[in-house]
Amino acid sequence: MTDIHMQREHTLGLSGARKLVPEWIEQAEARMGMACTYTEGASQDEIAFERPGVSGTVHITDSSFVLEAELGFLFSAFKGKIETEVARRMDKMLSQA
Repeated sequence: MTDIHMQREHTLGLSGARKLVPEWIEQAEARMGMACTYTEGASQDEIAFERPGVSGTVHITDSSFVLEAELGFLFSAFKGKIETEVARRMDKMLSQA
């Protein structure tokens, strides 16, 4: 079951969106303690992320970023705050692209 589903549209194309991946991974690892794995595909890329209590993926296409995350019991109490912060960071990243 997905606890957080967030989608952001963009006009960067897949190659432009790929340029944002290193920044996203750096923030997730440094600020949130996530372990990230990046897989590049022909028409879609995927970032898998996890840490105790949180796991999920970001699917990157030529027109969108789609984040899906599952929260463990302790993190589920902070779902609203987590969603707000993730949305803020994604919107900031896309606005600077």
